[in-house]
Amino acid sequence: MKLLRLKNNNIQYISIVSKENLNRIKVVLVERHISSKALARHMGKTESTVSRWCTNEIQPSVETLFKISKFLNVDIRLLLVSTERD
Repeated sequence: MKLLRLKNNNIQYISIVSKENLNRIKVVLVERHISSKALARHMGKTESTVSRWCTNEIQPSVETLFKISKFLNVDIRLLLVSTERD
């Protein structure tokens, strides 16, 4: 969601970040004994970007999730939080 705010006659966009857990990248990395640094290096991304994925601050694209699943040798579905309720 984006909000507009006027400041000194300039329009600024403010992005509201959802902290809802949508991915399980951090969990799978721990289960596989792989560091986020190794994932960042493999993906050609900064450690900061991978950290933001792991904390669900931002979400990787579907294509990126696919590449992550290949690197971690897991089904892509394991990287996502289930929508089914227990």
